[in-house]
Amino acid sequence: MGNSKDSYSPVALNGDEELKNGKHENFVDEEVKDSGMKLKAEMTLLNGCGVIIGCIIGSGIFVSPTGVLASTGSVNMSLVVWAICGVFTMFGAYCYAELGCMITKSGADYAYIHVTFGPFLAFIRIWIECMIVRPCTLAIQSLTFSLYIIKPLFPECDPPDESTRLLAAVCLCLVCFINCYDVKWANLVQDYLTYAKVFALIIICITGVIQLSKGHVEHFTWDDTETNPATLALSLYSGLFAFTGWNCLNFIIEEMKDPVRDLPRAIAISCILCMLIYLLTIVAFHTTLSVSEVLGSEAVAVTFANRLYGKMAWVISIFVALSTFGAVNGNILTTSRLFFAGAREGQMPAALAMIQINRVTPMPSVIIITLLSLLYLMSSDIIQLINYASFSIWLSIGAAVFCVPYLRWKCPDMKRPIKVHLFFPITYLLLTAMILILPAIVKPVETGIGIAMILTAVPVYFALIAWKTKPAWVHQMTTGGTNWLQRLLMILPQDKED
Repeated sequence: MGNSKDSYSPVALNGDEELKNGKHENFVDEEVKDSGMKLKAEMTLLNGCGVIIGCIIGSGIFVSPTGVLASTGSVNMSLVVWAICGVFTMFGAYCYAELGCMITKSGADYAYIHVTFGPFLAFIRIWIECMIVRPCTLAIQSLTFSLYIIKPLFPECDPPDESTRLLAAVCLCLVCFINCYDVKWANLVQDYLTYAKVFALIIICITGVIQLSKGHVEHFTWDDTETNPATLALSLYSGLFAFTGWNCLNFIIEEMKDPVRDLPRAIAISCILCMLIYLLTIVAFHTTLSVSEVLGSEAVAVTFANRLYGKMAWVISIFVALSTFGAVNGNILTTSRLFFAGAREGQMPAALAMIQINRVTPMPSVIIITLLSLLYLMSSDIIQLINYASFSIWLSIGAAVFCVPYLRWKCPDMKRPIKVHLFFPITYLLLTAMILILPAIVKPVETGIGIAMILTAVPVYFALIAWKTKPAWVHQMTTGGTNWLQRLLMILPQDKED
């Protein structure tokens, strides 16, 4: 599962680094301990843009148009909201650029909150991500996959709820098997299915441009625009859900040749491109579909394709389904890193940071995230699931962005290779407060459920982590449980040197 310290050969070291007694200095060992072998800094500006765009574009653009339009009331207002979501995303990503270059520990925003505010709030952050955001997002993505597979079979009505959820569960279990069996399989699935989502969006955008050139602009009006600020703020939940993934850029900083120069540029270019692609996609939908048709469709792209592509409409369904299947795979593939980061800090069960000895895959973390996602399939209401996840997402990301002004005040001498103007984090935090507070007025029950799920982290933290003088039987039970899982799944701890 890994080389020993004596045989370890780092992938990249500067020529002026010294060796002592045939071994590298401790800082190399620390790098190994935190993130495995240090990767070569070979990522260019173009590579960085590709990674960020690939993380942002997923299932969201195929499920969010209905939610945004339902809360805005008119097509023109929905386009304004999509543009605001793009700018909002850019502000947050720019703030993360400063944090990523300043705090280089693995774990991204979990690490930023841990360094800034300590282990308690950091645990709440990782609890939100692992217990709410990731499994809820996986449930949404698998339901989207299921809808786009089944919808062509039910062109005149909605697919049966049980069938939709059952196929979504099959999708999750299949991806779980792939990621447990072989990491290479998971990577191959991710590589090939990345092209599917881009291909589907390009076809839709080109069709929209053709429709516009023919003068199909009758649906672009301000009629029935929503004027309630709380309801309009709720539309941001659906719009911003389509942009989730922008914070993955902080996992690529160490691999960039010149992060101080290229990272802000990659953020600007990729966020602007995604915003333009999304706007063109929404425009394309409304060159053909009315407000009522979009609101009445669970699979907007399928309805759009049926109207324009005739017998070839199934092509869009297949490519959107492949896109969302790839999103499920990518989410499960990356979630194990969160469990590893938490387990290293002693904030997650030790078994979740273990590796299957025959397949060399993070089997325990893959299985647990799949089981949690299956629980969220008890609801097939995608918009409701987005509202549950969005409250938690923006609360935790807002806490991470708050680290920027807080550390400016608390640690003014901390080295900051990238230093953003305080206008960006302050504006971001004000908008975050707005989209957290105002929707709570419109959807108090969903917000209350979201808060209750977050607060479950408090007793867990104090009972299992902060309580250091546990009775012997508690230690025996947890150790026995871990040993039982090790024998059942044939798992061992990951070598620290990896």
